[in-house]
Amino acid sequence: MEGTYNLYIVALSVVIAILASYSALNITSQIWEAHGKSKFFWLLGGAVVMGSGIWSMHFVGMLAMRMNMDVKYDVFLTIISMLASVISSFIAFYITMPKDINWFKIAIGGLVMGSGIVTMHYIGMNAMIMSADIRYDPGLWVLSVIIALVASYAALLLFLRFRHHGKSSFGKWGSAVIMGFAVCGMHYTGMKAARFESHAGMIMEQSQSMEFFLLYSVTVTIFVILLISWGAMFLDRHVLEKLAFQDAITGLPNRNEMNRFFETHSGTEEISILFVDLDQFKAINDTLGHNVGDLLVQEVGKRLSRFIHSGQQVFRIGGDEFLIILQQSDPVYAQQVAEDVLEKIKCVYHIDGNELYVTASIGVSIGCVHSSDRTTLLKNADTAMYKAKRLGKNQQCLYSEEMGMQEVRKMELEKDLQRALELKEFFIVYQPKWNVQTDRLVGFEALIRWRHPRLGVVSPLEFIPIAEETGLIIPMTRWMLEEACKQSKAWQERGIVQPVSVNLSIRLFQSDNLIELVQHVLEMANLKPHLLELEITESMVLHDVNEVIRQLGGIRALGVKVSMDDFGTGYSSIGLLDRIPIDALKLDRLFTHDLDTPSKRAIINAIVLMAENLHLDVIAEGVENKEHIDFLTELGCHVMQGYYYGKPMDIQEVDIWMYEHGHKVEETEFFENDKVEVT
Repeated sequence: MEGTYNLYIVALSVVIAILASYSALNITSQIWEAHGKSKFFWLLGGAVVMGSGIWSMHFVGMLAMRMNMDVKYDVFLTIISMLASVISSFIAFYITMPKDINWFKIAIGGLVMGSGIVTMHYIGMNAMIMSADIRYDPGLWVLSVIIALVASYAALLLFLRFRHHGKSSFGKWGSAVIMGFAVCGMHYTGMKAARFESHAGMIMEQSQSMEFFLLYSVTVTIFVILLISWGAMFLDRHVLEKLAFQDAITGLPNRNEMNRFFETHSGTEEISILFVDLDQFKAINDTLGHNVGDLLVQEVGKRLSRFIHSGQQVFRIGGDEFLIILQQSDPVYAQQVAEDVLEKIKCVYHIDGNELYVTASIGVSIGCVHSSDRTTLLKNADTAMYKAKRLGKNQQCLYSEEMGMQEVRKMELEKDLQRALELKEFFIVYQPKWNVQTDRLVGFEALIRWRHPRLGVVSPLEFIPIAEETGLIIPMTRWMLEEACKQSKAWQERGIVQPVSVNLSIRLFQSDNLIELVQHVLEMANLKPHLLELEITESMVLHDVNEVIRQLGGIRALGVKVSMDDFGTGYSSIGLLDRIPIDALKLDRLFTHDLDTPSKRAIINAIVLMAENLHLDVIAEGVENKEHIDFLTELGCHVMQGYYYGKPMDIQEVDIWMYEHGHKVEETEFFENDKVEVT
């Protein structure tokens, strides 16, 4: 016995299959973008929508068939058939979920899903309670299984095809139609394979009320499922996605959106990246509060949003960091955009009653957006940005290969600097100071050098800033103090009594144990305090004036002398000179150049007069010829240091130098009972 079909209900089953396929495509596109627990949520949601959609289409398709008998359904078997469809869909999606999918996994996933559909269909058929037995045509049964497998493979391939396409498209709708018809084809082929053999004397009219009740129940169920899936998609796209991909303060796309941009443009095209970092933003947060800082970032975001248009995008990727992507590789255009950004940012901000002037530093890099080059592209822009900051801030800098080599060298030096002390790669050189009036040596300045095992002698201009950043300057300075004091003591024992001076870093003042360190070093070397001199730079004082002055006072109370190095460069500390406990000013080599110009001589003369009134000695650095000496002596400066008298020398070279200069050593003032005669 064969039944007849209600074409309207058949059409409804096709629509249900198409809608379920489309919903599943949408949800599975979220599986590969989700992370953590949300990935499992979308995986389960896709399996439920796909599995229940196929099951509902099967049920509606069965209700579309009219037979001259009353048909009921076993509830347990009906539920089992639905679970078979959902579980097989879940397993198939899970197998094909990884990004590094291969054909073997697709084959296994398609086999699992196809087997689940076949199992669901024939368990559903077996759930029919009626006065008839079911026999299957073997050929059509095999054909239905083949169609189920083909439909499953097609579904998985389409899911993989649209895994990165979250939005609606004609291609996705077309794929849903293909999947819907494939699923329906399997179902109606399986129904065609069924032969219903009624029991004798048990034929009766089918109950129409029961049929329509079941039809309405299934229809309402599937539309509720579809409504829930579409609601979840709407929530994800318009609420959760906004939270995940949009910055809460500025409204700009955030780092997640930036990553998604790179994933969707992972080709061979070249782009330009502008890494924007606000200057002195931490100071604003610390002084005015994080609320003002957030409002400032918000205003900067508004200004940067003006640069968003076709081919350009702006992202906020950190606290005060922004990224601008230009979909072109013209360096001239990229730098021009960077200049325009700097102009916009530096305009005055009126925030919460404060008038703020803020600048930015921008690093520009150009390269391929391919996934393997993406990290390099961002790192290069970051490197160029820090170079712009070192150039004085409020600047833009284009990354170059030379800059990259310098960065690699810096990283290598930073790594090797960690072990340089342990491996005893540092050594000290000494540069003499000379008193022109007495024509005698009056001390040495100790300078640290690094003999790298592979790179040779590394300039302190390279490794000292790295040591400052990493904090390694503290153990390095402690070692220098110990070695310099021991050397001074060794000279004293030979009858050469000369003080040594050592440069200090602001890091030593921040450690708050500088006085104890100096005292410990002097005791360990058994050296009198007046034979040690510590040099600071004037910019150090401005970090924490009162604290630095307090610690310098403690150092001088020990009997150690203090001088201000590089005076006249950087920040001016003239207004604090009467408060800072120091003994001498060291004129930077900047003042020893162009001494024949009246303006330069007037400046030096003013400094010397000021130092005399404050009872401070003046030492001139960078003296290289006789003209320098004559000019400086005429201006009232009598203590010199420079290549004219001696370059920085190691211990052996110092011994030779002193021998050549006939031990012209000026006696140092001693405390009572400590005087040593020098010949």
